Amino acid sequence: MDRIRIRGGAPLNGRIPIGGSKNAALPLMAACLLTGDTLSLANLPHLADISTMAHLLAELGAEVEMNGDAPGGHSGRVFDLTAGEPAEKTAPYDLVRRMRASVLVLGPLLARWGEARVSLPGGCAIGTRPVDLHLDGLRSLGAEIELQEGYIHARAPGGLSGGHILFPSVSVGATENLLMAAVLARGETEIANAAREPEVADLARCLVAMGAAIEGIGTDTLRIQGTDALHGASYRVIPDRIEAGTYAVAAAITGGDLSLEGADFESMEALADILTRAGAEIGKIEGGVHVKRGAGAICGVDVMTEPFPGFPTDMQAQIMTLMAVSEGASMITESIFENRFMHVPELCRMGADINVHGASAIVRGVAKLSGAELMATDLRASVSLILAGLAAEGETIVNRVYHLDRGYERIEEKLSNCGAEVERLQD
Repeated sequence: MDRIRIRGGAPLNGRIPIGGSKNAALPLMAACLLTGDTLSLANLPHLADISTMAHLLAELGAEVEMNGDAPGGHSGRVFDLTAGEPAEKTAPYDLVRRMRASVLVLGPLLARWGEARVSLPGGCAIGTRPVDLHLDGLRSLGAEIELQEGYIHARAPGGLSGGHILFPSVSVGATENLLMAAVLARGETEIANAAREPEVADLARCLVAMGAAIEGIGTDTLRIQGTDALHGASYRVIPDRIEAGTYAVAAAITGGDLSLEGADFESMEALADILTRAGAEIGKIEGGVHVKRGAGAICGVDVMTEPFPGFPTDMQAQIMTLMAVSEGASMITESIFENRFMHVPELCRMGADINVHGASAIVRGVAKLSGAELMATDLRASVSLILAGLAAEGETIVNRVYHLDRGYERIEEKLSNCGAEVERLQD
């Protein structure tokens, strides 16, 4: 099993290219099931989760081709996806258990073919994240749903019909699933309290390029006029704001100076506010974002995770690591997932002073962290330990980095190119 070794203390300086957004790419790939034409997606990142979704779509009968002749299509950065009717409209447990986003095929399969059988994803390391909102929303569109032997059995033999959906809480995945289902439903669908994340807006814009009629993109109320069929399109995935945010924290925590090529500043404004208040300098430049440590020390700042446009839960572990070496104290409150502090014991093994009280963590900054051997528990926890290793004295080894490969492309190469001493060890 691969490990990553880091020798800390070097400031990061240079340029880091930001890849396409994993969280945007996965629902965009699922959207290919809504049409028999080819959906061509550019700027796809090279990640384990992208491969898992490609395997799932192939299992459902879709043709997935890497288009090396397309602009930027070398090495599979452009996928051509063409979905005919699958013989078995089933997303099996073996694939769904690897990646919860696999449940996003439920809405498209049901909308286009009138039936779907998708494994329940179950729990995961950062919380249960149940699919109740997905199922209740589909029922509002006329679907018949049963849960049998660990699978969601959904049927709409006469097709789906438009309806009013009001989410009791904001859910990115449920918004995406219901949005894809609604574009082929008869009549108008209104989705209230919809997620406003950039990845949801990206999906909506792609669906419009495929012929869907959607109003309210980027707001908390989406109105969709159903259509009989969608057509193919060519679409470019937005930059990954979480990858960009992670490297922004890397610049701040190492006292470095980085240009994040291709990053979108507007999608990072909540993080930029926190970093600025903490003492870093971050701003928009031509073609990306520039970030560096300010003249003074990093100061403790209170943070609460919230749905977009609030501070993203996917940046909570990274910002906690920065606060661990700040001056003063901070309180970090996690309001999205109930079990997302599993990186805390590992950071404490490096000398961090962090106490968890329910959904909040009190972080008292220390002068330095010390290298240690660590165990990663999930994707964002993994990268927070990488950041800690970059700032620590001595050598840090992070085990179980397969989590990291789900969301960060060539991270050791990108960091090494900016002066970090980091390498992957293969057993």
